[in-house]
Amino acid sequence: MAFFSIIISVYNKEDYIKKTLESVINQSFIDFEIIVVNDGSTDNSVAAVESLNDKRIQLITTKNQGASHARNVGIKAASASYIALLDGDDSWESEYLQHMVDAIIKFPDLKIFSAGVSQKYQNKIVPVTYSFNQKELYGIHNYYESSRKFSIIHSSSVVFNKSIIEKTGYFDTSIVSGQDTDMWIRFGLYFDILFINKQLAHYNFYPSSLSNTTFDLSKKPKFDKYQIEEKENKALSIFLDLNRYSMAILSKLQNDKNHFLFYTSQLDKSNLSLKQNFLLRSPKWLLKLLLQIKSLKGEKVFYSSN
Repeated sequence: MAFFSIIISVYNKEDYIKKTLESVINQSFIDFEIIVVNDGSTDNSVAAVESLNDKRIQLITTKNQGASHARNVGIKAASASYIALLDGDDSWESEYLQHMVDAIIKFPDLKIFSAGVSQKYQNKIVPVTYSFNQKELYGIHNYYESSRKFSIIHSSSVVFNKSIIEKTGYFDTSIVSGQDTDMWIRFGLYFDILFINKQLAHYNFYPSSLSNTTFDLSKKPKFDKYQIEEKENKALSIFLDLNRYSMAILSKLQNDKNHFLFYTSQLDKSNLSLKQNFLLRSPKWLLKLLLQIKSLKGEKVFYSSN
């Protein structure tokens, strides 16, 4: 049995999946299986996967039912105790899995492991900025407290013991975009996160990726599933309100008054900064202007500006 089961969900990634798989095949630690779940691709993604001759690759094809369903299929098919997720257009540094193994051995009581992420553009690599300052290689974190700026867990930089699914459950297939955050919230309810302070995973920026094009608020998380838990967990309450704030800003940019009222009615504004409260009250034209200025850096902008 392999040490890791690497789960890669793929939907129409023919231009990227080969590079993603090569970043796995070229790992310095080699005891793993690769489970590629083809989520009903209509392009040549399957041919791209099959072009790589590696016996560790297992290809499963399903009807198109979304990333959550594909990941759940992969997790259920996994034979290893440790699951490593990787998106079909992202990549790892060659020592990614070795660092994960070292951390697992050093911290045998922990169940969830993560590493630093960089956003990779055509002409530059930009490490993401976290809300915590960790100088040492290893740090144990509360998920909510450490994810107020950028999530300490990313769908291409997380390894977890498969046994935790008994508590957290699987990915929520009813959420089309933002299902990752919903899963990480459940991770945080039960477990601390071991963070490896090295940039080992790359989020490869492609304008066509789902996270850059899905602005339909009906497909986003409502953040209303944890009302009981957040009453007893201040860190969770703040984390959820920061996400509600983000959805409220997106609602205003989309001229979606119903969702704006829903998200603002759910959040405690005392959990927001003065700047965030100001932006929440600001007109759409000002928000668009600020986004346009931010986009001049040539980096990912997290809200639609149309």
